[in-house]
This record gives sequence, structure tokens and C-alpha cells, in this order.
Amino acid sequence: MIFSNILQKKPGREVRKYFDEIASQWDSMSKEFYSEKVRESILSMIIPEPGHMIADLGAGTGFVTEGLKDGPASIIAIDKSGEMLKHMKAKFRDSTNIDYRTGDANHLPVKDNIIDYALANMYLHHVDNPPNAIREIYRILKSGGKVILTDLDAHNFEFLKKEHHDLWLGFSHDEMESWLRAAGFINVHVNPIEEYCCANSVKPDKHAKISIFLATGDKA
Repeated sequence: MIFSNILQKKPGREVRKYFDEIASQWDSMSKEFYSEKVRESILSMIIPEPGHMIADLGAGTGFVTEGLKDGPASIIAIDKSGEMLKHMKAKFRDSTNIDYRTGDANHLPVKDNIIDYALANMYLHHVDNPPNAIREIYRILKSGGKVILTDLDAHNFEFLKKEHHDLWLGFSHDEMESWLRAAGFINVHVNPIEEYCCANSVKPDKHAKISIFLATGDKA
């Protein structure tokens, strides 16, 4: 059901504070959450070319950008956590094709109609209004541009809201497809990628293993 998770939201500033605090640990933490196969699934959907502009949304410390930084395209790495981007910039200090921008999902710091590919890994379950975030993605894409999202299937692991500041307990495929189509995307597909996100609770008897989907759509 659309907006089935609407009561699960938290203030976005709490999410930003959380990620600012863990930025220096994020590379090691994220390796426990999901594998590089998730990045490979995203990158398999694109063919970067000279002159292309790619937006890495919720870039964190550069999980997705790491697979693009040595390629021919220009990258705009956007995250609401300045600390995350600070660590990313230090890590990729020799790369000259990355533009780092602090910004919110509801107001991306990007002009209209300039992005060829918008990529987002584990992004939407940390934003306060996923349908609006998807409309923002549509706005920044060129005609013919593509959005590629990986995120969590709907689940019931409530501890992730408190311990990891997730705002949403994943999404159903129907929900995601509906939001993408409502934003204007065509050729929409939402499919599992046979990978999982895993997280341990501070309580030893709680552990989450959640399947991951990949969603794509084109701007007409």
C-alpha cells in the first residue's frame, strides 16, 4: 500500500547528526551491511561516457563513486552529512572529476535537466519524504536520463529505526514502482538483486537480514 510506512518518519536532522557522528567509521561499518555486489548491480546499468554527468545521491563516503572515479564521466556527490563528504574527499583526493555538495533530498543542489544518471544506494529509507525525493531526482535528470536505486525490501526490524536512524522500514516493489511512475518515469522496473543487507542490534538476540531491490526508470 502506498505510504504504508507513513508513521515511521523521524526528523531528518537526527539522521544527519547520526551520520556526522559515524562518518569516520562508515567505511568499515558499511562493509558489514552489504557487499560490493550491490555497487556492481548499480554500475552494470550504466555506460559512462565523456561529457556525462552522474549524481551520486546519499553518497556517504563514496561507496558508489569509488566505482566511477577513474572513469570518463563527471560526478556530483551529494550527501546531507558534511562529515561524510569530508571523509570521502580525503579518500579520493587524487580524483579531479568529483564535485562534492552538501544537500537535502527535498532540495538537491543541482540545476534542472543536467544529469545523465542519478544513482542512489540505501538512500530512500533515510529521507523523510521518498515520493518527493524521487520527484527531485526526476527534476535534475536530462530527457533520456536514468535513475538507478538500490534499497531495502519492506521488513519488520524495528530496531533499525532507533539504532541506525532508518526513517522507513523498507519499501514494497509496488510502492516503489508507483512513486517512480507518479514522478513521470517510464520504463520502470523494480526487481530483487539476490543480495542482502545485514545488521546486528545492540541486543545480542536481534539480527536483521533484509533483501535488496534495484529500481530503475527513464526520464522521457
